[in-house]
Amino acid sequence: MRQNDKRNSGASRHRLFWMGILCLFGVAWLGAQEPQGGQPEKKKTRVDLLYADSAVADKEMRPDVQVLIGSVHLRHDSMYMWCDSALIFEKINSVEAFGNVRMEQGDTLFIYGDYLYYDGMSQLAMLRENVRMINRETELVTDSLNYDRLANLGYYFEGGTLADSVNVLNSWWGEYSPATKLAVFNHDVVLENPRFTLYSDTLKYSTLTKVATILGPSNIVSDNNHIYSERGVYDTTTEQAELLDRSVLTNQGRKLTGDSLFYDRLAGYGEAFDNVQLNDTVNRNMLTGDYCFYNELTGNAVATKRAVAVDYSQGDSLFMHADTLRLVTYNLNTDSMWRETRAYYKVRAYRTNVQAVCDSLVYNSKDSCMTMYRDPILWSGNQQLLGEEVKIYMNDSTIDWAHIINQALAIEQMDSVHYNQVSGKEMMAYFREGEMRQVDVNGNVLVVYYPVDEKDSTMIGMDYTEGGFLRMFLKERRMERGTFIGKANGTMYPMDQIPPDKSRLPSFAWFDYVRPLDKEDIFNWRGKHADQVLKKSDRGPVLSPRDMHIQRQKK
Repeated sequence: MRQNDKRNSGASRHRLFWMGILCLFGVAWLGAQEPQGGQPEKKKTRVDLLYADSAVADKEMRPDVQVLIGSVHLRHDSMYMWCDSALIFEKINSVEAFGNVRMEQGDTLFIYGDYLYYDGMSQLAMLRENVRMINRETELVTDSLNYDRLANLGYYFEGGTLADSVNVLNSWWGEYSPATKLAVFNHDVVLENPRFTLYSDTLKYSTLTKVATILGPSNIVSDNNHIYSERGVYDTTTEQAELLDRSVLTNQGRKLTGDSLFYDRLAGYGEAFDNVQLNDTVNRNMLTGDYCFYNELTGNAVATKRAVAVDYSQGDSLFMHADTLRLVTYNLNTDSMWRETRAYYKVRAYRTNVQAVCDSLVYNSKDSCMTMYRDPILWSGNQQLLGEEVKIYMNDSTIDWAHIINQALAIEQMDSVHYNQVSGKEMMAYFREGEMRQVDVNGNVLVVYYPVDEKDSTMIGMDYTEGGFLRMFLKERRMERGTFIGKANGTMYPMDQIPPDKSRLPSFAWFDYVRPLDKEDIFNWRGKHADQVLKKSDRGPVLSPRDMHIQRQKK
């Protein structure tokens, strides 16, 4: 009896052991059946009828269809639906709803329309006619909307409007995600803001941050300016933009272009980086460089990093380079507005008929005067002008007259050895139709001049003269005749009897090695040799611009 009990007890323990092993294998097998990621597959739920005034079913003709009429209320998972009437297709777990359709998910998403087809298997809702999707302060209006519950994404494809507390967006195609608050628009996109309108081909927009991301050709238009960009972001609240791919900011005839732009509409300024152009199409001039700042509220601008000012008003463009170019506007938006253009340092300018260098310069539109400071030199053809300071007075973008102040020196190269030279305390050069026609030299005038035989153009001698005031007349950029006013002493030397110390004036210097060779050479600074830099002198009295004009009238 005890032996049987022992055998039975052993057999029971043996069965329990194998049952435990089988349970372990069962758990392992069940675990192996779970989908990857460790999450069980979501159970398919059916669309449930919560209420209807009446329900009709024809089990013989349409056994899987229920016809619901009056105050229909349905639910699928967390989505609730209402309508006037509906058809429930039990086999495919879908609903077709008619009249006053309303869908609610939680307390943040509401969708309205006249018609709904809801596929419970794919959880796709297709709404038509007078559709509105409301997500907190955002409302999407269209006639054709598909809402994918799995992706939490609504999209339209026959035109629609999305509006929030700041902007209204219209497009032919668009999608909106209530979860991320992001919308994407394609084809004929228009973003309306009280202060501007944005037109685009492709646009991304956040209803949370109110930031528009430009993904295609776009134009932002306001009362004051116009922006063109193909890629970038625009914050519609702060009205700050970061734009790429050669975007363009246009304001009152000025176009600012760069590889990248930053623009603050409220502060009224823009910054451009790399391959920058600030083009004034009204006055036909331009600033270029690798950095440019422009303030549309003050009219001020700065260009640096290979900065170049280009004047193309005369057909033959003038190119001027400096370390920094600055535009300063005074009395903006008044009848007395005027501007200063400042260039500093290491200024170099090139045009085919004139070149110049100096340390810095200022152009004042009030009196149309450009002043060149510290070792200014000008060249035109084979002529060179220099002094301590040069003032050039303009008339309709052409030179009217120039004033060379202190240590004035004019040189005309005849050949590699012979130079016509005039020096004095100051010079006044007068122009007609862009050509220098008259030069007045005042104070301690020294002249070296080589007369030319008109028949064979050979030099017949050298004239060395000293006097107090000289008036010269030029024709086709060559000296035609000169007259001293007042006492003058001069000597005419034959070509073979010229004293070596008389062929060069004491201040003679030919700075051809400094001269810009072309518009690319303006970036290559070459200063004067140390022993040729002008030392500033005591100016003493010089003629005022008014006195110079009076003298000019007396000629």
